[in-house]
Amino acid sequence: MIHGSSARVESASWQNLLAGSITDPRVLLTRLQLDLSLLPGALAADRDFRLRVPEPYLQRMQPGDAKDPLLLQVLPLSAELDEQPGYVSDPLGEQHSNAQPGIIHKYHGRLLLVVTAGCAINCRYCFRRHFPYDDNNLSTAEWEQALNYIRADSSINEVIYSGGDPLAANDRRLSWLTRQIADIPHIKRLRIHTRLPVVIPQRITDDLITALCGTRLPVTMVLHCNHANEVDAQMLGATARLRQANVTLLNQAVLLRGINDNLEAQIALSEALGDNGILPYYLHLLDHVRGAAHFHCADSDAKQLVGQMLTRLPGYLVPRLVREVAGQPGKVPIPVELAGS
Repeated sequence: MIHGSSARVESASWQNLLAGSITDPRVLLTRLQLDLSLLPGALAADRDFRLRVPEPYLQRMQPGDAKDPLLLQVLPLSAELDEQPGYVSDPLGEQHSNAQPGIIHKYHGRLLLVVTAGCAINCRYCFRRHFPYDDNNLSTAEWEQALNYIRADSSINEVIYSGGDPLAANDRRLSWLTRQIADIPHIKRLRIHTRLPVVIPQRITDDLITALCGTRLPVTMVLHCNHANEVDAQMLGATARLRQANVTLLNQAVLLRGINDNLEAQIALSEALGDNGILPYYLHLLDHVRGAAHFHCADSDAKQLVGQMLTRLPGYLVPRLVREVAGQPGKVPIPVELAGS
């Protein structure tokens, strides 16, 4: 792992760590002591979808290892520029569900609020890498319109903060928004989908917890962690603070070729999470977003993998294998194949 600046990172504010994220492929390769022959492809892919890696995440990577499972999630590659049939800019049809600025309303009873366009890290397989965030950057008046949309539809009982990464928004915005939503009588639950506690654990502050947890609404936080190497002491310190505030913690991962598509990696991830009060929730098959085809794993391999997990782990530590399909009323469960059946 990268050393030398860990003390400075631990004491830095999350805002400074976010602002100081690495955005230059040359800097990333140099910091990790990697062959600069990777640079031309990285620069080409970076023009289509920018590199962004925060320092706390970088410090968990192994210098000199071009196959590091964390590096492979964020390093731009020339393979992203290869056009692949069936890989499109909006694989989930979200732009058709973008009911009005800031709102994605796909499923009965719940909707997504695009709280912010920014992410703390740019994952190369991101299904929203081509999402029109500029059209969903809300003014104060537009936030009122989004809240009025929720107020007017009593069938909505859960609001989900999404993005970008919603925790990239400041505490004042999150506090105001959460209290506005809590004042809507038919809303019963608040859910937050975020990768920030994983990639910049310093984001979990007392002020943030007050902003999210200071209302009548029970709070569920769905983390995005794909590999056990992402689980370190800083991350677990952040999630422990959330658990102390009675936040329910779940995790969703994406099955990624060459990163976590083997039994040992999946067991290590589930145990690292479950042993620290974070329940595996979903294991997603890759969304067919343009630029991500090199991460694809065959359905048959995924079914066998999760079937093997069921023979090695208690059921509550085995995530549900799912695919999201545009136009479907919910996630589509994928039947697994039990080993030996």
